[in-house]
Amino acid sequence: MPKTDYDEFAEAYSADNETNLLNGHYERPAMLKLAGDVAGRRILDVGCGSGPLSAALRDKGAIMTGFDQSTAMLELARRRLGDDVDLTAGDLAEPLPYEDAAFDDVVASLVLHYLEDWAKPLAELRRVLKPGGRLLLSVNHPILYQALNPDGRYFDVVEFSYDAEHAGRTVVYTNWHRPLQTMVDDFTAAGFRIVSITEPPIAPDTPRDLIPEELKHVENPRFISFIFFVLEAA
Repeated sequence: MPKTDYDEFAEAYSADNETNLLNGHYERPAMLKLAGDVAGRRILDVGCGSGPLSAALRDKGAIMTGFDQSTAMLELARRRLGDDVDLTAGDLAEPLPYEDAAFDDVVASLVLHYLEDWAKPLAELRRVLKPGGRLLLSVNHPILYQALNPDGRYFDVVEFSYDAEHAGRTVVYTNWHRPLQTMVDDFTAAGFRIVSITEPPIAPDTPRDLIPEELKHVENPRFISFIFFVLEAA
């Protein structure tokens, strides 16, 4: 299957990411809530994209470093964050260009589900974290695969594709599905302890016109899209 190349649609994705339901009013607010008080903490944003999460964490007092495979996304991040944030292009499947125990936290928003192999990336993320440091991550909810592929088998680790629209442009995403048990096994094998698993509601300040019709009268509306983890480096 073709791989998702963010260089091809960086501007459209970044513009949509700011205000859409899934990113702007669901995933990013949930990650910020999980992060809590980050003042003075050194944080690596893996898959930082154009930098909205890095900017929000910096506004809360964090000292940010960004890493992404897309050079086009990193150029947008430089415009947003300026020259005082270290931004590096690279592949998460390769060793990270950081010292051991360099960071208090790592955030990885919607990144790992692009990878078939989680063992090496998780080992690297564990290496660059201080003992007791946190890895906060979001990935596709494992139920999503079967929702999009009714004939698929939940317990397989399998590649799949789907379409999404960003600022009027249709993009084909290619991700890897893995069941929850496989995720947990990968986390623990890499030396992480699971602190929490969450399926949060959308942000309370979400504009009403973005909320799906069937959820507009539901208190704390939720839907199946992503799942969130807080892991601690053991």
